[in-house]
This record gives sequence, C-alpha cells and structure tokens, in this order.
Amino acid sequence: MSDTGDRWVRRYHPAPDARTRLVCLPHAGGSASYFFPVSRSLSPAIDVLALQYPGRQERAKEPCLDTVEELADRVVEAVTPFVDRPVALFGHSMGASIGFEVARRLEAAGTTPVVLFASGRRAPSRFRTERVHQRDDDGIVAEMKKLSGTDASLLGDEEVLRMILPAIRNDYKAAETYRPDPSLKLATPVYALTGDSDPQCTLEEAKAWAEHTTGAFDIEVFPGGHFYLNACVPQILGLIKEYLAKRVAA
Repeated sequence: MSDTGDRWVRRYHPAPDARTRLVCLPHAGGSASYFFPVSRSLSPAIDVLALQYPGRQERAKEPCLDTVEELADRVVEAVTPFVDRPVALFGHSMGASIGFEVARRLEAAGTTPVVLFASGRRAPSRFRTERVHQRDDDGIVAEMKKLSGTDASLLGDEEVLRMILPAIRNDYKAAETYRPDPSLKLATPVYALTGDSDPQCTLEEAKAWAEHTTGAFDIEVFPGGHFYLNACVPQILGLIKEYLAKRVAA
C-alpha cells in the first residue's frame, strides 16, 4: 500500500474475499474509529475502509485540509488501490459532500461506484450561509452539543477539547465553504439517508440529491436528528447489506 493509503485508510476487520468494498467518510470532527462498529458488523461480507482525515487521533500533528475538494483528492489517491472490485461510498454530513466529490473523481478515472450513501447532508445544490467555523471555542462547542455528535464527557474535558477543536473548526470551514456547481451530476446512484428532525438537512434538501445523479435515486427517512444513525445502527446496516447484495448481483 502507498504511504498515503497507510495514513488515510483504516481496515479494522479486513475482508479480502468480500465482493464489495465500502468506503466510509466521517463527519466534521469525526474520525475513522466512528466506523469501527460498522466494520465489525459488515465483515466478512463487505470490506470496510474507514478514512482517517489529518489533524485527529494518531494524525493529530498533521496539518488539516480545509476544503472538501482537497480532502476528496487525497481520499481518491488513498482508495485507488482498492478499486479492484465494486466500491460503495458512505458519507455522513461533511463526509457526504466529500463522497460526492470522490465519486466524481472516481468516475473521471473510469470507476463508477456502486452507490453513494449520502447521510445527514443537504444536496450539493442546496446552500446555506453558515459561519460556525468563525465562532469562538464556546460557540463551536455549543453547536456540537446541539447536534449531539460528540460524547458529552469529551465536551466537558478542557484538555481533550483543546486537542480536537482545531480539527473540528477546520472541518466546519470545509463544509461551510463548499460551493460546487449546482448542475453537477453523477452516474453513480445516490441513496439519501436522513433524520426526520435534522436541523442541518430538511426532507426537501435530502430529496434534492435526486437532481445530482443520472443513476437510480432512493431515500430513507429515520427518526431522529443530525446523528439519527447512532440510534438506528441495525436498520442502517441492514439497508446497506441488502442494497449492496442486490446491486452487485445485478
């Protein structure tokens, strides 16, 4: 594996005989370990690759990348050695935006992903003016608490916060300044997943993903807010397994 792959890709439960690979792209402030339970549950049927962005956990000393496009460039470089079999993408929140750009780049290089699971994120053509990345530390922590995306014990630990806030601020900047061409479309099918009370993604904004693919479009709405998936793991894993089994068989 390349040096890039070694630093970016985490295969917690390698499944070399799996027919499909699932590339998992974390949310703003998230890390590869968020997908450890996903990897454990889907292996050995699906080979899960969890991406580790710079600036967090064991990559904490590396400089962050502050645009979705640059993150996508590096992700593609890291996962290209793994496209020897069908590849699906799963991105939550900022990760869905990165997934969209990764799919575009893979298609341009001759590989069309099986599907992009776009979770908890507005379609690329649905912009909002957001400036969380410009808030002070207390303002960012307040936003994190509102979305319930970080363990409350971490939010109360000042030492831990000092370590993770630079990466979180950077990721918010990447997500909030992402402005793709609204007319861009994938050939990759898109499956939108969203919570029914997500303040970051309305049902209309999730349905608008249909405008960004010439392939199939599906949507599933779950109970919950921005991190609805934390309480719906069995349902989501079942959906992924069933969808990928059908698509790869077809």
